[in-house]
Amino acid sequence: MSARIERLITSGTFSLDGGTWDVDNNVWIVGDDAQVYVIDPAHNPEAIREAVGERTVKAVLLTHGHDDHIRHARAFAALVGAPVLMNPADQMLWEDIYPGTTPDGTITDGDVFEVAGTQLAALHTPGHSPGSMCFHAADLGTVFSGDTLFNGGPGATGRSYSDFPTIVKSISERLMVLAPETVVNTGHGDSTTVGAEAAGIAAARDGL
Repeated sequence: MSARIERLITSGTFSLDGGTWDVDNNVWIVGDDAQVYVIDPAHNPEAIREAVGERTVKAVLLTHGHDDHIRHARAFAALVGAPVLMNPADQMLWEDIYPGTTPDGTITDGDVFEVAGTQLAALHTPGHSPGSMCFHAADLGTVFSGDTLFNGGPGATGRSYSDFPTIVKSISERLMVLAPETVVNTGHGDSTTVGAEAAGIAAARDGL
C-alpha cells in the first residue's frame, strides 16, 4: 500500500520570551497501514496515539524546537515506543522543556526518512528557529513546512533565535524551487502551495 497523509489538529499553548498564547497545531502522520512517521505530535499524546492505532511509529520528526511542537513529544513517543529526532541547532529550545537531555537522534540537511515507498527528504530552513526543518515528499507532491512557511507567508520571526532575512532566504532557496503545485502542509492553519506563495515571498525578498 502506498503512503498517505493524515492530519490531526490539536489545541494547547505556545510559550516563549515570557508570553503564552493559545494555538492549534497540525500533527502530520505519514505512512500506510503498517508503519508511519509522526511530524510534530503537539499537545495531546493520547489523541495522536489513537489516530496512529496499532501502526508502528518509525520515529517522531520535529520540525523545530518551540514548546508547542516538542512539549508532549516525549510523552507521545513513550506511548508508541518511538525515537524523537530533531535538528541539534535547536538544542537550547529543547533544554527549556527537557533540561540536561537531548533528543534520541538528530536530523540534518539531506537526511532521508523512508516509509511505505515514500521518501521524506529533510531540508534545513533556518529563520523561524536556527534548526528549523522541512520534509519534502516528492512522490506525494508535498512538503511539510513546520512554521517556516504558512498559507500567507513566512513564519513568525519576532522572537528569540529567529530572523526575518534568514527565513526569507531559506524559503526562497529551499522551498520556492520546488514545483509550483507542491502542497505546503503547515504547522498551523490551512495548507497552501508553493505557487500560491511565490509572489509574496518574492516581494519579501525584494524588500530586504
